[in-house]
Amino acid sequence: MSGARKVILPSRYIQGQGVISQLGAHVKQHGSKPFAVGGRTGFVKVKARIQASLLQAGVPLAGYDDTVTECTYAKINELVAKVEELEADILIGCGGGKAVDTAKAVSEKLQLPVISIPTQCATNADQMADAVIFSDDHKFLEDLYLSQAPVLVLVDTEVVARAPPRYLVQGMGDALACGFEKPAYAEAQRLKKAPVLATTAALEVNLRCFQTLMTHGIQAKKDVEAGKITDAVEAIVEAIKLQSGFGFGGDGCAAAHAVHNGLTIVPGLARKHGEIVAFGTLVHMILEKRSMGEIERVMRWCMAIGLPTRLEDLGKLDMSYLPKAAEKACDPKDSMSNMPFDVSPGMVLDAMYEVDRMAKAIR
Repeated sequence: MSGARKVILPSRYIQGQGVISQLGAHVKQHGSKPFAVGGRTGFVKVKARIQASLLQAGVPLAGYDDTVTECTYAKINELVAKVEELEADILIGCGGGKAVDTAKAVSEKLQLPVISIPTQCATNADQMADAVIFSDDHKFLEDLYLSQAPVLVLVDTEVVARAPPRYLVQGMGDALACGFEKPAYAEAQRLKKAPVLATTAALEVNLRCFQTLMTHGIQAKKDVEAGKITDAVEAIVEAIKLQSGFGFGGDGCAAAHAVHNGLTIVPGLARKHGEIVAFGTLVHMILEKRSMGEIERVMRWCMAIGLPTRLEDLGKLDMSYLPKAAEKACDPKDSMSNMPFDVSPGMVLDAMYEVDRMAKAIR
């Protein structure tokens, strides 16, 4: 008997200019006492519009916390206590990936519905049925897999496209991985005869996401830099916020994210999640022994939009920590175990150096 095919998705996804005004009507379908979770920078951009929409629908905020700087168990537990005290019955995660992940983790602990409202495009966290947990000193701890995805992902392109362009670039780096990790994960699950298998739909959406990035990514960056919201921008926002999240469907990470997780322990690392994942994707391609032409195509695309391709692009790294980073990337509890073949720390280290060598040769 073959394994079950599984994907965990949000109930609704709405994207467009000005759609944040619809929030109140959707909250009212799921609760009456919403609690918002955000960071200071992102939440303040939309706080007035969120409050206006909720008031118009007759479901004003029961409370909010705009102090999230990292998704940690300490912050999650603090917010669980606040939400319980206020007897809130629905969460709104508003901001970047850390704020949204924190809201999702709180909703999981309390088994309450959650709505995601991104204020930038740096990650695809908004619709994912997981939360990336970090320590108080910003080191990766684990992926917390959740039983439910948000009931709504509300992406207002007037908001996310006005964020600094670097966030769009980071989001493209995060989304890039899905074109390689999900197929690897699917093959690994098939070989293991695992009880849960990837869906064909997820694999097809992954392919479309990759094609969208390659086709529209460079133009979308130029348009955002020029302050324009164009078809290319809308296409890339959808690729990041919907297509890549659908492709992962709550699981499906492999080498690219494992390399990211390993690199977080290296002193001097100065890049954000999606940027590090992009470098990890190139490492993933080396591990899979992809053709040099295919790797070079992706590498040149990364260079064109400003994603890191050399080790020095990641920051002033303490190179003596790279072997330790490779070991952490191969932790059996991490997503490297989702590769369809065994990967050793030595292979990861060699692949990181090979990506660096190729990038320097191309430049």
